Amino acid sequence: MTYLTSNQLKQYEDEGFVSPINIFSKEKAKEIRSEIELIEKDMPEELEKSGRYNAHLISPLLDEVTHNSKILDAVESLIGKNILVCGTTLFIKNPNEKGFVSYHQDAKYIGLEPYNWVTAWVAITDSNEKNGCMKMWSGSHRDNLKDHDQMFNEGNLLTRGQTINNVPKEKLKSLILKAGQMSLHHPTVVHGSQLNKSNDRRIGFVIQSYIGTDVKQVLGKNSVQLARGIDDFKYHKKIGRPKSLMNDNDLKIKEEENKNLQEIFYKGSSKKGTY
Repeated sequence: MTYLTSNQLKQYEDEGFVSPINIFSKEKAKEIRSEIELIEKDMPEELEKSGRYNAHLISPLLDEVTHNSKILDAVESLIGKNILVCGTTLFIKNPNEKGFVSYHQDAKYIGLEPYNWVTAWVAITDSNEKNGCMKMWSGSHRDNLKDHDQMFNEGNLLTRGQTINNVPKEKLKSLILKAGQMSLHHPTVVHGSQLNKSNDRRIGFVIQSYIGTDVKQVLGKNSVQLARGIDDFKYHKKIGRPKSLMNDNDLKIKEEENKNLQEIFYKGSSKKGTY
């Protein structure tokens, strides 16, 4: 068992995140990257734009990461032993592309209440200052949800380009991760990331999110996987795990889940973005 230490729990409580946490080897990270790039090669549009959601439903290796016992141990330390996987997202920044993530709070548009959930950001490649690692506004999770402008701006990897203005730079902390490490962050901590100025891709696989079985989806519906424990609440429909890479049936499930997700993310918006 690799539960979080008292120091890690204190960091999460004080700052709204804990990082870095060692999960798997660089060799394993390379294997996962290869599978992602194989999907991109064989089915060029499958992971494009809003297709980046729920890739764990069509990739056995990404599914394996999602159900990794070290990750689940750490998550259990924060939300308890009954854990559901509510979805995943690939955040890929290619070199020389204008991809960035504006400062935002996950809880603003995701519809998961109460906030007994946590997001895991798993580094498939190194993530650092040069290639646009995540930056967290330390302690911002202790405040209420902030106002977000809907920018729909070019290069913004968020659905609506949701943006919190006037984020204090002196309170930002960079989460430097080696391939195979992860960070965990609270639903209401303010975070974002800048451009990739390196000559290689920056790939993050994000389990967004691990939720307690007591958490409801209040903006729509999406299916879940039972990752650990038991689900006495039964608020969500359950889906299985992929049996093989890019299986036809799994591709259909992913497509359906992503349609549901779009309805959640754009609830109440008169405009729709590309993500």
